[in-house]
Amino acid sequence: MSELEPEEASQAREPVTRLSTDSVPARDRFEWWVHRIRQDVMPTAMISDHADRFRGRVDVSDLSGTTVMALTFSPLSGRRSPALIRHHDPEDYYLFVVHGSPIRLEQSRNVTCLTAGDMALFDTSHPLTADFLDHGRQKRLTLMRLPRASLPLRGDTADCLLGSTLLRRTPTGALLGQFLSGFRENSVACGSAELRRLGRIGFDLAVTFLASHIDAQRTLPMETREHVLRARIEAFIEHNLGDQGLRPATIAAYHHISVRMLHQLFQGQPETVSAMIRRRRLERCKADLLNPRLRHHTIGDISARWGFRHPADFSRAFRAAYGAPPRDLRHRESHGPGT
Repeated sequence: MSELEPEEASQAREPVTRLSTDSVPARDRFEWWVHRIRQDVMPTAMISDHADRFRGRVDVSDLSGTTVMALTFSPLSGRRSPALIRHHDPEDYYLFVVHGSPIRLEQSRNVTCLTAGDMALFDTSHPLTADFLDHGRQKRLTLMRLPRASLPLRGDTADCLLGSTLLRRTPTGALLGQFLSGFRENSVACGSAELRRLGRIGFDLAVTFLASHIDAQRTLPMETREHVLRARIEAFIEHNLGDQGLRPATIAAYHHISVRMLHQLFQGQPETVSAMIRRRRLERCKADLLNPRLRHHTIGDISARWGFRHPADFSRAFRAAYGAPPRDLRHRESHGPGT
């Protein structure tokens, strides 16, 4: 494993570190995986029926205040004993979402079987048993590290949630699930600054989600609640871009706040609510205009689909954003440069 360390150190300087057993001799792959989990998560004793043909991949993103890890690996069982805890305890919580086949998790006298889409919490300070059941395919998890010392929750109140399935049927739970489930794919196109911003949003979503399960929302800092509300508003905007009635007043009413409070939430952000709506609508229009499969749709059809009431207003906004009228951009793309 020592010959891998320089490569891993070099990759660690990137926003996302991507490592795989593909670069390791087959006989060493399971040992390599145990080492990786010890380094990136916590020391854990592992066994696997697939040790001689083990495969695994880990994408690690060091974000603002947290780390998100997307793991794919062959079935195994893991156990964290009191002796391992005494040996090294990073004192972290891990919130995770399951993709694919089931997992049996036992911690803090709770036992649960998690299936695709379920979320749960474990920590590094309590004994743990996890059985990643063999259903003929690799396991997939996305984990978010939440340092115990940084959680704005009183004492060890989150410990009551360890080893239990956490319900996602809330706006915050839905947003957090989407954040974790799509993180591996979405992080590919993100730079360092955007990943740090995503990290802050994800951390606040996670804290609010946990607090809702222990009825502690009122103990959260105002800044955390504001970050989560902004994330909910941005998701609402994204899902309603085609609604011509989407404007600050309707957004505020849906979220049970005043228009003044809505604008205050976005003070200090890169753009206002109205500017965000306009930019995202223009981005959708541009993508549709350049999509060959939508060639039979008129420019008016496309602009109306994404919430623009008047073609002239759309054309002016499009030219201001992209330096050319929508018709010219579409013509250039379909005929190629120089035609």
